[in-house]
Amino acid sequence: MTEVVAALIWQGEQFMICQRPAHKARGLLWEFVGGKVEPGETKAQALIRECREELAVAISVGEVFMDVTHTYPDLTVHLTLFHAAITEGEPQKLEHNDIRWIMPHEIQKFDFCPADVEILEEITKRYGKR
Repeated sequence: MTEVVAALIWQGEQFMICQRPAHKARGLLWEFVGGKVEPGETKAQALIRECREELAVAISVGEVFMDVTHTYPDLTVHLTLFHAAITEGEPQKLEHNDIRWIMPHEIQKFDFCPADVEILEEITKRYGKR
């Protein structure tokens, strides 16, 4: 099982999604910014590092929004999604094909990684009526 962390970052009523690079597994699907927890890191430390590496931003990590386990053909991930806020910098596409800020009611317009589906349903349930 691979431990993975991701950030639910809000800007007003919109949240950030990132499009995976075409050459990676699940290429061009949308996801939350984040990545694998390295040995010796806490989940919060991993998320801070990933946001710095992928977006060139500093973040503050808040409470866990939710976590899910998903099995892909090539790996099983335990994904923990944290509330997070950008504290420094403007998001840059250092690793992703694209970055968007979307409203919860726009989720269905994008093809997301399968591990995110349950999370997106919860976001829609909690925030879709804004």
